[in-house]
Amino acid sequence: MNELLQGYLATGPSDDEMFDDAGALRHDYRELGNILQKWSLDEHLQREERADLALLSAGITFNVYSEEEGTERIFPFSLIPRVIGAREWARVEAGLKQRLRALNLFLLDIYGAQQIIKEGIIPEEIVLGAPGYRPEMAGFRPPLDVYAHVAGCDLVRDSKQGLVVLEDNLRTPSGVSYVLENRTIMLRVVPDLFPRGGVRAVADYPNQLMAMLLSVRPADSGDPPRAVLLTPGVYNSAYFEHSFLSNQMGIPLVEGSDLTVGDDDFVYLRSTTGLERIDVIYRRIDDDFLDPTVYRADSLLGVPGLMRSYLKGHVTLVNAPGAGVADDKVVYRWVPDIIRFYLDEDPMLPNVETYSPLVPSELDHIRANARDLVIKPANASGGYGVLIGEQASSAELEETLAQVEAEPRNWIAQPLLHFTSIPTFDDDRLKPRRADLRPFILSGRDVWVIPGGLTRVALREGSYIVNSSQGGGSKDTWVLNEEPD
Repeated sequence: MNELLQGYLATGPSDDEMFDDAGALRHDYRELGNILQKWSLDEHLQREERADLALLSAGITFNVYSEEEGTERIFPFSLIPRVIGAREWARVEAGLKQRLRALNLFLLDIYGAQQIIKEGIIPEEIVLGAPGYRPEMAGFRPPLDVYAHVAGCDLVRDSKQGLVVLEDNLRTPSGVSYVLENRTIMLRVVPDLFPRGGVRAVADYPNQLMAMLLSVRPADSGDPPRAVLLTPGVYNSAYFEHSFLSNQMGIPLVEGSDLTVGDDDFVYLRSTTGLERIDVIYRRIDDDFLDPTVYRADSLLGVPGLMRSYLKGHVTLVNAPGAGVADDKVVYRWVPDIIRFYLDEDPMLPNVETYSPLVPSELDHIRANARDLVIKPANASGGYGVLIGEQASSAELEETLAQVEAEPRNWIAQPLLHFTSIPTFDDDRLKPRRADLRPFILSGRDVWVIPGGLTRVALREGSYIVNSSQGGGSKDTWVLNEEPD
C-alpha cells in the first residue's frame, strides 16, 4: 500500500466507508483503492491542484452572506469519490421514491380533506402550526397533484442501519449543479480513476428536470409551453446554480421584475419583442417573497398577482407554495407514520430517531438526556442554531433547554449519530471526515432519482456540520453500474 493510503490508515479512522476495522478495503471500494495505490503523493497533489484550477475557471462558486471579505467562494472539492454499490443504491432509490409519493399525498391531504389529522395520526397543531403551512392553498390541487416537484433528501450512513434519512428539503433544495460539475471535473482530471464497469451517469438531470417542468404545465398552457427559472438575483447563495440550470435547460433566467401578471391573470415575460406568456415557473425564491400582495408586502423579488394567477390554474409554480410544511423538522418525526397511512407500507429508508418537545414523554427524554442529543431548531437551515450536547457547555445546554421549553413547536432532538467518515484530502494528506449525501428527486408524471447525488464533507476535524456555509466541501458520488466481483 502506498504512502497516501498508509498515512490515512495511520490516523485510525473509525466507522470508515472505504476501509474496515482491520484496514482492508471494503467491497465497493476495492477497485478504486487498487488504482489509488498506484498514485504517488506528488501525483495526487498535482491532480488536486488541477481540479481546483478547473473549479476556478468554471466559476463554480457559492455566496456567503456573513463574510466581510467578499461574497463569492469556490466550493472546496475532494478528488477521492464516495462509492455506492448497485445493490445498495437500488434500495435507496426505491426508498426515496416511496418517501416522495407519500409526502406529496400528505400535502394533497392537508390542503384538502385533512384525513390524517381527523384519524389522529398526526396532531393538528403540528401541521397547522408549521411556518410552511399556507392556508391560501386549502382546496387547491396543482397539476398531477404534485406539490414537491424537486426534492433533496439528506442521508447519512449510520454504522448500524446503513443510509438513513436525516431530513427532507422540499422548498428550494440546492446543490445539484455541483453534482454535475463535480462529475465533469473528475472525467477531465482523473479519467483513469473510474472503474472498468463504469458508474451511473448524472448528466441527464437537466433533461429530466425540463421534462418534469413541462409535464406539470397548466391544462390551458400555450403552444409550445414556456418555462422560466425565477431567481432572487446575483447575490443569492445559489445563483451559480440558477444560472447553470437555466443555461442547461435552455430557458430564460428571470428576476421578479422581468415578469408581470396581466389583466387576464396570465403571467407574462417582458421581452424585447413584447409580452410572452409563461406557463411554468421553476422558482428559486422562498414562499414569503413570491407575491407582495399575498406574502411579504416589502418583497422586491416576487411578482404582484402571481398567487392569483397560480390559484386560477394559469401558471404552475415549482415547487408549490406550502410544500415546506412537509419538510418541517417536526413533521419529519411523523414521516414513517405518513408513509404507512397513505401507502400502507413500511418505510424502506429509516428516519433518525427523533423527539418532539410537544410530546410530554419526549420532552422528559430531552431534558434527561440532553448531553447525548443533538438539539435543532425546527425551521433553520445551513446548520445554524444546532446544539451538539456532548460538545456544549453547561450554560449552552441550559440556555437551549430553556428555549425548547418556551417554544416546543420550534425544536426537535435526535441522538448524535457517529456517521461514517470518508477519506478526504486536506493539508497534503488524506484525513477522515464526516459526510452526508443529498440525492435529488424529481416528481411529475413519474418519480425520478439522480444516481447518487451531492456528497457534502465536513472539512473541519471532528465536525458533523457539512454545509458549505459552515466550511464544508463536496465529492463526486459514484453509483456502480454493477456489483464488483
